[in-house]
Amino acid sequence: MAIMEKVGIVSYGANIPRWRIKVEDIASIWGKDGKVISKGLGINEKSVPSFDQDTATISVEAARAALKRCNINPQDIGAIYIGSESHPYAVKPTGTIVGEAIGATPDLMVADYEFACKAGTAAIQSCTALVKAEMIKYGLAVGADTSQAAPGDALEYSASAGGAAFIIGKDNVIASINHTISFTSDTPDFWRRAQRKYPSHGGRFTGAPAYFKHITSCAINLMRNAGTKPEEYDYAIFHQPNGKFPVSVAKELGFTYDQIKQGLLVPYIGNTYSGASLIGLASVLDVAKPGDRIFLTSYGSGAGSDAFDITVTEKINDLFRENAPSVFQMVEDKEYIDYGMYTKVSELLFWE
Repeated sequence: MAIMEKVGIVSYGANIPRWRIKVEDIASIWGKDGKVISKGLGINEKSVPSFDQDTATISVEAARAALKRCNINPQDIGAIYIGSESHPYAVKPTGTIVGEAIGATPDLMVADYEFACKAGTAAIQSCTALVKAEMIKYGLAVGADTSQAAPGDALEYSASAGGAAFIIGKDNVIASINHTISFTSDTPDFWRRAQRKYPSHGGRFTGAPAYFKHITSCAINLMRNAGTKPEEYDYAIFHQPNGKFPVSVAKELGFTYDQIKQGLLVPYIGNTYSGASLIGLASVLDVAKPGDRIFLTSYGSGAGSDAFDITVTEKINDLFRENAPSVFQMVEDKEYIDYGMYTKVSELLFWE
């Protein structure tokens, strides 16, 4: 889908829980095997939601941060789409909670999206299409998660919490979405059955035929459509399930580490799933200047990728970025907990 009009990001916000647990503390619980697994992930610590934090509260805080940075009346938001694989209710939308909390009008389109870790970028695509079709003035797209992992599983070292929100519109666009495209297939690398608390995954199968195939295919297709090359972008963001995959896929595609380092948050906060690539985008927008070109490719298991070609406009100088914490301010604002507290807040020992 090529976007010819200047439709894009009008404002943005993010939210990352303050609590952290060090990967080495998790590894110490599981002995030798834990230490071996943790060393290969490229993650130092991860964010952990506290007792009163879930996908809904993270989404609300991210959306409020986006509104603080601009002069948009929340009553002008015509659609809210929340992408997550950890919605707090199985039957009860997260989007209605967010809409009520930010003061949106009831004349509102709302839906919760689920496509593993790319549900948030799918929400951006939907809002972009609705704005371009002039069905809404502004759309709010959120990617957020409080991801789950079974005790002792490799995912326990990375599954974390956080999210980002983006207001999409035509007025005062700070970053225009020039092109967006998707690549999707039925590749069962990661799944969670209904009524199951923890997800399952295909181990090494999650790499080459899943993550790398979809991201590289989607990214190459986007650059072909946009007529661009990696060196034409100032920043690049890729889904970051661990510290190694995004670095490897960037190199494979021809991007440098300098292009990805601003949006590479996984070593400091872990894998925030639906929030991962979008928090990376928020971090880039924290420092972006007019004319900067941004490349983003998300990935969701099951499997699919969404890619975006984005150009920062002069309007970013009018955005009140200082009205909400930057991503790296939230990364640095932290409090460590031990594995005992982590077990309690994550309800690892809870059963019905």
